[in-house]
Amino acid sequence: MLIESLSGVRGYESELNDDFISAYAYAFAELSENEKILVGRDTRQNGIPIKSALLNALQNAGKTVIDLGICPTPTVQFAVEDHEAAGGIVITASHNPLPWNGLKFIGSDGIFLDADEMNRLKNRRREIGTQYIRYEKKNGTIETYSRVVDDHIESVLALAYLDDDVIQNARFKVVVDAVNGAAYRAIPELLRRLGCEVVEINCHHDQPFPRNPEPLPENLLELNKAVLDNKADLGFAIDPDGDRLAIVSDLGKPISEEYTLVLAAKLVLSKFPNLDQKVVTNLSTTMAVDDIAKKYGATVIRTAIGEINVAKKMREVDAAIGGEGNGGVLLPEAHLGRDSLVAAALILQLLAEEGKKLSELMKELPQYTMIKKKVQRGDLVLADLREELERLAKPDSLDTRDGFKFIWKDRWVHLRPSNTEPIIRIYAEAPTLVAAELVAQPFIDYFNQKS
Repeated sequence: MLIESLSGVRGYESELNDDFISAYAYAFAELSENEKILVGRDTRQNGIPIKSALLNALQNAGKTVIDLGICPTPTVQFAVEDHEAAGGIVITASHNPLPWNGLKFIGSDGIFLDADEMNRLKNRRREIGTQYIRYEKKNGTIETYSRVVDDHIESVLALAYLDDDVIQNARFKVVVDAVNGAAYRAIPELLRRLGCEVVEINCHHDQPFPRNPEPLPENLLELNKAVLDNKADLGFAIDPDGDRLAIVSDLGKPISEEYTLVLAAKLVLSKFPNLDQKVVTNLSTTMAVDDIAKKYGATVIRTAIGEINVAKKMREVDAAIGGEGNGGVLLPEAHLGRDSLVAAALILQLLAEEGKKLSELMKELPQYTMIKKKVQRGDLVLADLREELERLAKPDSLDTRDGFKFIWKDRWVHLRPSNTEPIIRIYAEAPTLVAAELVAQPFIDYFNQKS
């Protein structure tokens, strides 16, 4: 199923044919203000013909195209700013498994295109169709740049929040599971530069994903075991395009992806206590962010789902940090994109400063449990169901900025159509797992009856 949304384009490889890719390339070239466009990809082998079609079309559209090769999505975002490019395109389907692939589009400011920009791009792609073959071919060029991952690593190491001596003196042992994705080299190399002993699993660029590539707890059994077997301090799991970071504690147990942002925010906000710093996150992110922000006198601002929504609001309010509860951390001093390298470095700095094991530190954080379910959307239009759902929920308050978020004093349920799959996502959070399941179950039953 082909999906064109705020998150870019995703589809089965059979749907991403040369005509489709070329039309998008010409459309993006038309909307770009200068000549330089960067292209990177994750490790999926079906990305090779997609890249070939993309480079060829951008060249024929008269652009200077810089092929970055295999690299994380945040690396391309960083590089767009660093190279002062017109924009970038990443060939990836993020956490989706094979045979999915797709395209993510980055503007000249290094952040993804917003909803209006994506609609203009999509509409222009449809207008172009196969007519691009009639266009006059211009004399664009294709160049390669092989140091982009090293540039990105060096930029992270230069962040003011990091004290290399403090981290190196901690002598962390870290297991890295890169799911054979785009961060297969970037994360291990960054950690070694920070003085860590690194144990690599699934850190190959020429092998398929060994498991479901989304870094959810149920998919991290190999990493859990490796942390225990190697007596490591923690484990890092990264999604295929390298923008999300999940963590396994020293006890070999995954901590929720929600707490990647919580840990990173704790470090950053501790440097600015009581200065009313801003933290931006989306509607589905854990309430623990609010608790941490309150501790340091900061304010939390929530947005609709989507990295671009968080990034734009962060820029608007001059936020100290932001992110999403899927393991995505955005730090303005680095760039306004989810970045697993930044997240990993901030968390190591926090652990080094605290001088505690991760399992010990987690006990000190606000404790909530979130469950994430999904039901098939079919022909359902969520907006048409508001009255029925509100009668079912009887919430203290309702947020309708992105689907429906029903809120009570210490728990909530968020229902929204996915940007990347033909499903409705049902997220619920409460102080305990039992309470989260109880608050979510009526909505799961409701949609299952509708299907």
